[in-house]
Amino acid sequence: MIQVAKKSAVETVSENGFRKFGMKDKIGYMFGDWGNDFFFILVAAFLMVFYTDVFHINPAAVGGLFFLARLWDAVADVSWGRFIDTRKAGKNGKFKPWIFRMSFPLVISGVLMFVHIPGMSDGFYLAYAYVTYIIWGSLYSTVNIPYGSMASVITGDPVERTALSSWRTLGGNLAGLIINVVGPMILFVNNRPDANRFLLAALLFGGLALACYMACYKLSVERIVMDETNKPQMNFGQTMKGLVKNRPLIWFLIASLLFLVIFMLIGAVNVYLFKDYFGNAKALSMVGLFQSIAVFVGMPFVKPLVAKFGKKEVASGGLLLAALVYVALYFLPNLTATQFIGILTVGMLGYGLFNLVIWAFVTDVIDYHEYLTGLREDGTVYSIYSMARKVGQAVAGGVGGAAIAAVGYNSNLKAQTADTLQGIHTIGTLVPAIGIGLVFLIIVFCYPLNKKRTAQLAADLAEKRKGKH
Repeated sequence: MIQVAKKSAVETVSENGFRKFGMKDKIGYMFGDWGNDFFFILVAAFLMVFYTDVFHINPAAVGGLFFLARLWDAVADVSWGRFIDTRKAGKNGKFKPWIFRMSFPLVISGVLMFVHIPGMSDGFYLAYAYVTYIIWGSLYSTVNIPYGSMASVITGDPVERTALSSWRTLGGNLAGLIINVVGPMILFVNNRPDANRFLLAALLFGGLALACYMACYKLSVERIVMDETNKPQMNFGQTMKGLVKNRPLIWFLIASLLFLVIFMLIGAVNVYLFKDYFGNAKALSMVGLFQSIAVFVGMPFVKPLVAKFGKKEVASGGLLLAALVYVALYFLPNLTATQFIGILTVGMLGYGLFNLVIWAFVTDVIDYHEYLTGLREDGTVYSIYSMARKVGQAVAGGVGGAAIAAVGYNSNLKAQTADTLQGIHTIGTLVPAIGIGLVFLIIVFCYPLNKKRTAQLAADLAEKRKGKH
């Protein structure tokens, strides 16, 4: 039993009203990202082709929209994170109530993105895309920031946090399994995107997202509670000094930003790679299936691997494997779609390992911020990380649209030119190889929290909290 003392971050147990950390928390936290990723993955994988082939917006203009909207979302993330940190915890916690309140408007805005009104002008479609996409992104912050911040107050144990990270990734991959496997079967008719099918999919996935958010709200428990009576006043200057000195956070942000750029670029370009280069859009279903299988295969091994080697070590090994696979795919241009997917699956297992532990990195850098500053600012630190992800999405959207336009993609052509197809293949293979390779180098040589230092951080922080009793 852990006794509670004022002025400290503490974990209450059953006699104080909370059950102990267990499977309900893991499943509940999994449902949160399952709900998030029903729309996030739908948008990441298929919104660009919806805009280019249904709204007939120029790919470069779509890239510009994604870039500007994600930069705005980065600002929204930090603003919302600071707002959350000024709120007091209620009977249901500090973060969970916001997931419940904001999930409904979030899902409604997501459905509106995929409404196509026939016969309107090009200017109308572009304006409609801007308004609905930016509203959805802003509302996404109001759910995702409290959800991500919540991991650090569900448990303080580093190994249990790794388990939460793995279950969160599992939730995202279950959404990905449904969207990437079922999505192409619904969305494409005769190898072309269909407007009515997109709206049907948005309604279906929106309903499932709401159900997942409610499950997250019901099953998760916030245990680490800061005493609010003598809580120091929020000091943005002190917070920023701590963030600037937080070397693990800085390098993790850089690595995460670059990885997300590559990961989203892969998702966006894969649609064109299979639709045009391989001439088989429905093969995307197999990519989604094997991507999820790769994560399911890797998940049971993550906890023992992290316990033995550490998060940094497991993540970097997976990244190296993925980079090598994409190099191989670039130098094998005459593969069939089936052969390509077979080799790609090995690479997806590699970066799947990184995704399985990435959220546990976040809780470590939140702890490091508390160690440096004495301030427990989960929402602020997580929002900084989320901001980096939004910048990554902005860059990925801008680069993805510009790259597809640069290789000469024309949605009005029944078949793309040979040079365009070769360009799509290069963007889908060589660019990920280089990008993932750079992330590997950053994690290995720049990120400082290896297994030994992470364990020491947890011990040092526990001592500092005891000293406040």
